[in-house]
Amino acid sequence: MPELTIQQREMLRELIPPSFARHNRLVPIRVTPDLLEIGVHESTRRELVDMLSLRLKRRVVSRVMAEPEILEFLQEVYGESEGEAEEIIQDLSTLKDDDLTQDLEKMEDLLESDSEAPIIRLMNRILARAVQMGASDIHLEPFREFMRVRYRIDGVLYERLKIPSRHQGAVVSRVKVLSKLNIAEKRLPQDGRIRLKVGPKDVDIRVSTLPTAFGERVVLRLLDQTTLFRGLQDIGMPPDTYDTVERLIHRTQGMILVTGPTGSGKTTTLYAALDRINQPGRNIITIEDPIEYQINGISQIPVNPKIGMTFANGLRSIVRQDPDVILVGEIRDLETAEIAIHAALTGHLVFSTLHTIDAASAVTRLIDMGIEPFLVTSSVEAIIAQRLVRTICPHCREPYSPPRALLEELGLDPDRDGGTYFRGAGCDSCMGTGYLGRTGIYELFLCDDEMGKVITRTSDAGEIRKLSVRRGMRRLVEDGVLKIREGITTPEEVIRVIQE
Repeated sequence: MPELTIQQREMLRELIPPSFARHNRLVPIRVTPDLLEIGVHESTRRELVDMLSLRLKRRVVSRVMAEPEILEFLQEVYGESEGEAEEIIQDLSTLKDDDLTQDLEKMEDLLESDSEAPIIRLMNRILARAVQMGASDIHLEPFREFMRVRYRIDGVLYERLKIPSRHQGAVVSRVKVLSKLNIAEKRLPQDGRIRLKVGPKDVDIRVSTLPTAFGERVVLRLLDQTTLFRGLQDIGMPPDTYDTVERLIHRTQGMILVTGPTGSGKTTTLYAALDRINQPGRNIITIEDPIEYQINGISQIPVNPKIGMTFANGLRSIVRQDPDVILVGEIRDLETAEIAIHAALTGHLVFSTLHTIDAASAVTRLIDMGIEPFLVTSSVEAIIAQRLVRTICPHCREPYSPPRALLEELGLDPDRDGGTYFRGAGCDSCMGTGYLGRTGIYELFLCDDEMGKVITRTSDAGEIRKLSVRRGMRRLVEDGVLKIREGITTPEEVIRVIQE
């Protein structure tokens, strides 16, 4: 379907309301002064098409479409525009007390909902728009005079809306109703979940509330269940790194760690690795906080500290379930680290994550937790450090000359290296940012016998890092430079991510 202009979309919406279109399984596709083209499901009654022709006083042409295609077209035609949320805010003066009690008793499609309650309509618009824009998070942040709504898209926060502060309580209450949280409790943090549909997409949302000086702050993490996680070959690893990782994940024992800050794609890498080795002959069990995506054929256990299901307690039980592969969502303490390392030394392949700035620092972190250096060298096979960089929008990609100081900061010599650099000029597809989508940059640390001797002698991350580089390890910044040279990302983006 060709992209619709705002005017075309508004004209189609005026001709056929969204509730009528979805109820009758049809979608308007193209309109001219004397013709309306619609897509219909094979079960749509023919007399409906004739009725539309009489009612709209124009010829109506129909063509049969599969239901998934109809849902996709409906999202394009009836997707929310930027100005609709602002219009709803103007109507909030009509808000009634019972608006907050109208809950979705089932997983209702937000694009189909025709509720007249302004606060419900507003939250539906905020959620639907976030899904359509590919946002990973929604931030609802209260201040003295307004509540700010921001979307995190490709790792960067963008402000999309300001809601007057007098309505922020109603907005937070609506989120709490949807996520089945305690509306009356405003002094303590709460966590919940929402499950909903936006067009053809099934979306799980993790909800976190936090009291602040001006009210409750809410962050919603969007997990699109209809978008499968990416394969190991699609997450941006250079060919040599991919080949080594592919070999490592097929081992029968040892530990592979993935490190990086929050939001650096560690879970995506771990899921991609598990999916690659997920076979009927392997017993794979994970313990996660929380489970972000369900993988067929893998037993996944959620952490629940309220009932004593911590990483350590869950891991103790997992090793009694005859696993071949274990994934521990995160090593946070000595107890979890000890059990994971013991599992890696007794015939299990263990995957986990640590929050460290680079691969070498993960070794230091384990030793600082209290793990003996010889146990680290005996169990850890490899450590992958990673970041996510935004990729240049292919629709507005253009060559440019970066500032000399920027290139020198990345270790490039503008006079000697030459080459062509690219950036995105900014267009509708990338919302003017010049970037569309993300990929990973990686650092692979291998813990072999020679490296083990160094680690048993010193836990200094700097010395371990220097030896790894001398032995051929490609640093994060160097992988970033490779992707700059390939025209995948920009120098500004690599520097932004490396300096985080």
